[in-house]
Amino acid sequence: MSGLENRLIALRETIDAAKDDLVALTQSLIQLPTVNPPGDGYLAICELLDARLSKRGFNIERVRATGALGDSDQYPRWNIIARHEGRHSGECVHFNSHTDVVDTGDGWTVDPFAGVVKDDKVYGRGACDMKGGLAASIIAAEAFIEIFPNYAGAIEISGTCDEESGGFGGVAYLAEKGWFNPERVQHVIIPEPLNKDRICLGHRGVLWTEVETFGHIAHGSMPFLGDCAVRHMGAVVSAFEENLFPELAKKHTEMPVVPDGARQSTLNINSIHGGQNEPEHGYTGLPSALVPDRCRMVLDRRFLMEESLEDVRSELHDVLEAVSEKRDTFRYELREMFSVLPTMTDKNAPVVEAVAAAIRSEVGCEPDYVVSPGTYDQKHIDRIGRLKNCIAYGPGILDLAHQPDEYVGIEDMIDSAKVMAQSLVTLLKINEGS
Repeated sequence: MSGLENRLIALRETIDAAKDDLVALTQSLIQLPTVNPPGDGYLAICELLDARLSKRGFNIERVRATGALGDSDQYPRWNIIARHEGRHSGECVHFNSHTDVVDTGDGWTVDPFAGVVKDDKVYGRGACDMKGGLAASIIAAEAFIEIFPNYAGAIEISGTCDEESGGFGGVAYLAEKGWFNPERVQHVIIPEPLNKDRICLGHRGVLWTEVETFGHIAHGSMPFLGDCAVRHMGAVVSAFEENLFPELAKKHTEMPVVPDGARQSTLNINSIHGGQNEPEHGYTGLPSALVPDRCRMVLDRRFLMEESLEDVRSELHDVLEAVSEKRDTFRYELREMFSVLPTMTDKNAPVVEAVAAAIRSEVGCEPDYVVSPGTYDQKHIDRIGRLKNCIAYGPGILDLAHQPDEYVGIEDMIDSAKVMAQSLVTLLKINEGS
């Protein structure tokens, strides 16, 4: 057996021996309730990661996304980038994890921020999405550095905010500032929960828009003297049901999107707000009698590689214009909130091939290549950073994200950490002489 083979065995054994540390680290991350919105605890989780990684030889930089969308003095958008330099020059592998989590919602049988361990799982909000992945990447990097201290290149680990609300105070801001410039970072792995035998190559596109319909306010007992904006919006929804939704269902992609239902174009009505504002909590009176003169609807349109953004925009505009032709007093405004193009990394990209080989070696199966139905921070690394050699790979079951009793399997974290560490061996070109 060669010296390299012996060290690869030692790498696996080091990760196995770190099981308790991995679990404790995951618990510590979960126990910081970094809920977004509004964006709680971002500095605290950066401090936790700083304390951990600085002791292990990483150079730490904390970056506040000053002026970015969502940043405020009450809720500052803090990010952390930890970099470990090898003994010689070489390429850089970057593990990027978002530190924010969504609200807990109802239906939990355990404390969502306790990091409860039972049945070989760690439970809590963010356990699989994606604090378990962050912890696994840290264990992987630390084990690799221990076994291969003379490696060439660099390893970066980042904890970034706001992915759940678009990532504009996190990865987008860092990409704009050059942190993902291909001259300083060559390979990116995002440990999102896609299952330990899957490589996520990219995601569908997205167009978020807001439609507002207008009417005329009047007394609710005499609606004929007003013009109900909610009824106008109802006509828009009816047009979606009759025309747009059936057309979207006909559009299918060759992208390997999971689950299967997301291989078509989709439209979600994210919210509708019409008429009077909801009363403040504790108010016990009745609403007043008013004909609503405004109604707003937020739309979340997911589109495919085979569609152009301009066609997606035109499609919605055409529906609204068709409604306008049928309703004499129909008035509307259509406002674009943000858009992201579909992206898909080539299966022959270096980071894809390295992780695929590691899955075969460490998990014992052929990798499944998938595309995410929703976007994640790859969109900013690709679009702003211009770095194409990027994938998502990490432990956890995607369907558990944002659910009550969210959990991540401990053995899945161990296996994923071994895959990440083995990927470092390949990407940083470790050989017998390293």
